[in-house]
Amino acid sequence: MKQLVLRLLLILPVFTNAQTTETHHYAVEVAGIRIGTMTAVREQHTDNRSTYTLVSDVKVKLLVYTVTIYYKVISQFVGEKLMLSTVNAKTNRGNYASRTEWKGNQYVITANQYKYDRQAVEQNPIDFSVSSLYFQEPTGRNRVYAEYFGDYFRFTKTAAGTYRARLDDREDDYIYEKGRLVRVIKHNKIKNFIVRLLD
Repeated sequence: MKQLVLRLLLILPVFTNAQTTETHHYAVEVAGIRIGTMTAVREQHTDNRSTYTLVSDVKVKLLVYTVTIYYKVISQFVGEKLMLSTVNAKTNRGNYASRTEWKGNQYVITANQYKYDRQAVEQNPIDFSVSSLYFQEPTGRNRVYAEYFGDYFRFTKTAAGTYRARLDDREDDYIYEKGRLVRVIKHNKIKNFIVRLLD
């Protein structure tokens, strides 16, 4: 009997950790030339948890300098509530990190990115983030939490399936077709970056 109980205990974690995974692959382009990749992954666990992972790897020569950016975002939700988000960025200008964590009754936010720093607390639950945009159209939302910046993008619908995101002087367009994110336009003073769905 004890052996049967032990076997059941060893098998049980396999079932409780069961999950479904959805993955989308994107090309990152400047002026029609592919300069990198973006991969978006959503893992939905059977215990009401979900994990979103974004990985971007870019290398491009702009005029007189080369830009190298590798960043990884991991956002963990319980139900529709963000519990923890980490962002790690490695660039030719240095390494940077951001963290948003629910502690007690508030989020503790620290963002240290290239030419951008923010430390704050937020008491309202975060239920939708930039990572979520790769899997769900932000219908009816006027703001979306940007894990990288530790702050909210203001969202405006500009046309059917098209949304403009603004945060300070940063501006992105998110374009959906039949509910799927097919293109992101990241506005840049020199050249816009395009994130284009491959699959």
